[in-house]
Amino acid sequence: MAPITSILLTGLSLASHTLAVRLLGTHFSGQIFTYELALNNATSGALSITTNTTGCGVTPTWLHFDEATRIVYCIDESWQGSGVLTQWTLGAKGLSLNASAATPGNSVHGSTYGGKDGRSFLVTSEYSPSTLTNYKLPITASSKPIQTLQFTQAAPGPRPDRQDKPHPHSAFTDPTGAFLIVPDLGADLTRIFKINKDTGVLTACPAISSLPGDGPRHGLFNKIGYGQLKYYSLNEVSSSVGVYDVIYPSSDGDCLSLKLGQTISNYGPSVPLGNVSVKSAEIRIVGDSLYASNRNDSSFGFEQDSIATFKIGSTGALTFVELANSYSYYPRSFSFNKAGTYVAIGGQTTANIAIVARDTKTGKLGKLVANLLVPPRGTYGGEDGISSIIWDEPEKRHN
Repeated sequence: MAPITSILLTGLSLASHTLAVRLLGTHFSGQIFTYELALNNATSGALSITTNTTGCGVTPTWLHFDEATRIVYCIDESWQGSGVLTQWTLGAKGLSLNASAATPGNSVHGSTYGGKDGRSFLVTSEYSPSTLTNYKLPITASSKPIQTLQFTQAAPGPRPDRQDKPHPHSAFTDPTGAFLIVPDLGADLTRIFKINKDTGVLTACPAISSLPGDGPRHGLFNKIGYGQLKYYSLNEVSSSVGVYDVIYPSSDGDCLSLKLGQTISNYGPSVPLGNVSVKSAEIRIVGDSLYASNRNDSSFGFEQDSIATFKIGSTGALTFVELANSYSYYPRSFSFNKAGTYVAIGGQTTANIAIVARDTKTGKLGKLVANLLVPPRGTYGGEDGISSIIWDEPEKRHN
């Protein structure tokens, strides 16, 4: 069998003969970038900026990329009391703006749902207004919300500095597209909604409690074995991952439910939950490995935070493997290429994009392959610097 480095290089070299290895990302300064990755070999390359544009408000924070349609939705986290939601088309020469609509602001995440193909509506989560808002697609200058759902709680959570009120941090569908999942960092809840695929209207189901002080931020569904489904919750406040059984309803009128089976620290089972200074940010699954980023832990030295690596067992339970160097400070966003051979990590505060090799046999992250500084640099704990990074790997080139 060929060495892992040969497999890494071959997989990406074949792709690079047919199309540019491109990435797409946002910066809290208001800029949206496309990047190109050029490799000298499997462990050495260069990342460069190919296009740079604005138009997603003052604080773009999240990109939802529909690869099939080449449509990119950009979410503005403006704290100014108003924001924008933009729709772009991604072509060979970069992004072209289709439309922009005004929003109430402070949106931190967005994704499509509903209709026959899962892309008739878009839902956004508003962190401080404690709201969930949905829109009919496509976005136009006159787009208005279908619903604005307001969340409340009777008292602050165990971490009142960060759990003073509900803080929904993301929204996405289950694998069937029938339910919407909304992790709420402030309320220690995973909120669930039934989706009317024709109208986009959301109806609340019973919410699922996490452990007190977990602060759910993002989540992923993953199939285990022959059809068993698990849900993995990335908990920002406790720096942990919760593993849930997924229970589907027996009839159309009932709700999806989740049952917590395991919660494990991003630093291993022997480490107590809830490091006050650390903020977990993103979760990804590749094969039988799960990854979670830790901001502000400096596990690998000054401004060198970590990414936790877990092995997913045959029952879906997690086993801690190790911490890997993120080669960045405040790694807010990270994503893997389709082959699972590289991860792109967005350092929020260091304002850098780090490309790191991944061993496809062990799942372990390894050497820094490329690194690019994207000014301006962020400030400690600030809403600035790199906010998101994703790969663009179409099967064929688009004009």
